Amino acid sequence: MRKDTSKKKKGEGVKKGIYILPNLLTSGSLFFGFYAIIASFNGKYLYAAIAILASVLFDGIDGKIARLTRSTSRFGVEFDSLSDLVAFGVAPAILVFSWALRPYGRLGWLAAFLYVACGALRLARFNVQIDTVESRYFRGLPIPAAASLIAATVLFLHRLGEVGETKHLFLLLLIYLLAFLMVSNIRYHSFKDLNLLKKKRFSTLVGMILAIVVVMAEPEVMIFILAALYLMLGPSSALLGWYRKKEVAVSEKKTESLMR
Repeated sequence: MRKDTSKKKKGEGVKKGIYILPNLLTSGSLFFGFYAIIASFNGKYLYAAIAILASVLFDGIDGKIARLTRSTSRFGVEFDSLSDLVAFGVAPAILVFSWALRPYGRLGWLAAFLYVACGALRLARFNVQIDTVESRYFRGLPIPAAASLIAATVLFLHRLGEVGETKHLFLLLLIYLLAFLMVSNIRYHSFKDLNLLKKKRFSTLVGMILAIVVVMAEPEVMIFILAALYLMLGPSSALLGWYRKKEVAVSEKKTESLMR
């Protein structure tokens, strides 16, 4: 009898229904991720990169919509994670392997696999710790940010004239670095506290408009720069925090020695 009761409880959420709008946006993110895989197989790496960035956009919107409409659910969290693994794990790995890692043989496909594995671990850890960690920060590099940097690198090199398949050692090292940062304990700002619905200063609006203009003037270059800056933000903040703690410890030791 207890088994039957537990089964009913597990299925109650689905039987009652699911929220359409946020899950529809998540489906849009999954669609662009799947399209990126197909485009990579066909050698259309530029289209694949754009599709991954579109997937990142949809992924960001669905979370905002769910929070604004108070339509978050356990089903939505699980669906979002599965979609993220395809769109930001498998799709970028296939893209970067087909585009730049194939010439490296075993090192190339191992790097792509490590990226997917670390992305899956990153998502699993996020789901487990979602109610216990500070919402303003992510623990480890978010997988959408890692996928964005891969896609932005494709766009940036295409802007520089790299058409078709390529081979750069820094791309191989970049994939290993992204895999490491995703499973690291380095904190990255989530920007969830950035509430655009509240009143802001007029200068904030002007600054945001100028930022949009700058990005749209050279989107391939600026998206790459922004993605790279976000990647470096975590390690830079961690080093700065470590240096400050070291300074405090040294000053405390000096104070103790003087008091003696």
